[in-house]
Amino acid sequence: MAEIDIDAPAARVWDVLTSPDELKQVWFGAEVETDWQVGSPITWTGEWEGKPYQDKGEILAVEPERQLRLTHFSPLTGQPDTPDNYHTLTYTLTGNTHLKLEQDNNNSEAEANHSQSMWQTQLEKAKQAAESGG
Repeated sequence: MAEIDIDAPAARVWDVLTSPDELKQVWFGAEVETDWQVGSPITWTGEWEGKPYQDKGEILAVEPERQLRLTHFSPLTGQPDTPDNYHTLTYTLTGNTHLKLEQDNNNSEAEANHSQSMWQTQLEKAKQAAESGG
């Protein structure tokens, strides 16, 4: 789990989490494609440490300015593309404005620690984007 307080309204934070231009900053330069409808696919296309990749998932829940839940799979893990290797990412916005990101299905404590570090960086990027006003 990663969490952060952001000095911006929930509407602005939501925009950062769902706008293709903003997401490129938040998702480490990846192009994010989806229509944000429940059941729709989502893909992240980019380059990580010199390797091109395309992560994928599915939109599970969309509650504007409150919660976004989706699955995520990255072939960079080296694991097979099977349902048990997907993580569920849940972004929750509360108050004025607290953003929390939870991930399930970690295979090990090391994987959980790596993910937490990466997601904390992502939330810091979302905070910077939201507070700068775009």
